[in-house]
Amino acid sequence: MTDLAQTPLYDLHLSLGAKMVEFAGYSMPVQYPLGVMKEHLFCRQSAGLFDVSHMGQLRVEGPGAAHALEALIPVDILGLGEGRQRYGFFTGEGGGILDDLMIANRGDHLFVVVNAACKAEDIAHMQTHLSPDVTVTPITDRALIALQGPAAEAALSALNPAAKDMAFMDVATMELAGVECWVSRSGYTGEDGYEISVPEGAASDLAQTLLARDDVEPIGLGARDSLRLEAGLCLYGHDITQDTSPIEAALTWAISKVRRPGGARAGGFMGADAVFSDLAEGTARKRVGLLPEGRAPMREGVSLYASEDSSAQIGVITSGSFGPTIGGPVAMGYVGTAQAKPGTAVFGELRGKRLPLTVTKLPFTPANFKR
Repeated sequence: MTDLAQTPLYDLHLSLGAKMVEFAGYSMPVQYPLGVMKEHLFCRQSAGLFDVSHMGQLRVEGPGAAHALEALIPVDILGLGEGRQRYGFFTGEGGGILDDLMIANRGDHLFVVVNAACKAEDIAHMQTHLSPDVTVTPITDRALIALQGPAAEAALSALNPAAKDMAFMDVATMELAGVECWVSRSGYTGEDGYEISVPEGAASDLAQTLLARDDVEPIGLGARDSLRLEAGLCLYGHDITQDTSPIEAALTWAISKVRRPGGARAGGFMGADAVFSDLAEGTARKRVGLLPEGRAPMREGVSLYASEDSSAQIGVITSGSFGPTIGGPVAMGYVGTAQAKPGTAVFGELRGKRLPLTVTKLPFTPANFKR
């Protein structure tokens, strides 16, 4: 893995005994000696610390930056208050999802966090389509860590009491362990938690300060994936792609009302006609939760059928693993709209056998965000 990029916490991962793997061009920890199962459960019960420095941190600024971004993202960015952030996604000409992201209003600029595998394309996309007076600057001198779990508030508040006053989707600048950090309160696990952008030279010290607590453990990519799947959250490139409509992906909630038909700033974003057509007419398939029977997980790529002997494929699993919190396998994928009702029985073809699954509502575990 010598050709892979390294995050500012690479040496710390090695010192903690992490097993490193390639992910989005980076050498990243997939698990620590605690193991994926225990890491997952520890995050649900206490707090987990994640290195997400591989993701793209971008500064977007200039006259009309919020209005300009609305041409690429079907979200109310003009109405995003200072000190607040919002989930969104870039749509393509055909209405598909080019990437999903977080947008924060930090007063004099917008702070945008994009997925690691897409950041070069995202930057190029913005630079191509935004007006010349709007600048997009990659932030390359800061690490990004996430502290997630029911003990996250206590752990971060011990370093700065202001962390306790933040609500879900708040953003703030605060000093942590003697260094200025940009903090948001959201998460990719379904648990309450924080994301912390920290100068790269101070990242290891801050991480070790948090890890010195008995209620914080390092968490790798393996548990991160099972946590977000239980939370019913999409992984870009798997559950959502440029060929996926936000309507069939069950992300209609993320399209702000002001940007929908009848809204004050309806449309105006790339692919709006296709998205609005899906809104009005529905889609042929829907993203759903799936509960396989038994103990064996059904993973990405498993074909789905309406019955044990039908020849026509009705869908596919896009994410699947064992869900430690619920004590059984969980999966997410797409099925025909006719099969998308919770309680519907479908069958997955695994090693030449058709095995039953039940369509279920998402998430598999209730969210514990601090509203």
